[in-house]
Amino acid sequence: MVIVDSSVWIDYLNGAVNDYTEWLDQELTRQRIGLIDLILCEVLQGIRTGAQFRQTHEYLLNFQVFVAGGVDLATSAAQNFRALRKRGITVRKPMDCLIATFCILQGHELLHRDRDFDAFKKHLGLKVFTPPATQVN
Repeated sequence: MVIVDSSVWIDYLNGAVNDYTEWLDQELTRQRIGLIDLILCEVLQGIRTGAQFRQTHEYLLNFQVFVAGGVDLATSAAQNFRALRKRGITVRKPMDCLIATFCILQGHELLHRDRDFDAFKKHLGLKVFTPPATQVN
């Protein structure tokens, strides 16, 4: 399954056109697309109006939403943070550490546009889905 990060969902929902949003638009009904409750939170917290919030919430619940919290994930995410810090890499956002760790533990690919995940791919085995380049006009 491909887990779509908030960095892609926000672009997609705002009508941005790039390789990531084009792939998502084409594959919404063809691929198994999912998100994590933490990603749902990140997307929804930036919405300004109540009507948009409700509409976006309802739309995103059409996809599989995984509950990511718990002691095991928190502990593993902290261990991953520490492992990267030992390499001189500091993850800027705890939420990204949790998202990356969830995907690593569950074996999901992550579609993202956030450089904070690069270290998880390089050093900890995060599977990253990269969409094929498209001709964006």
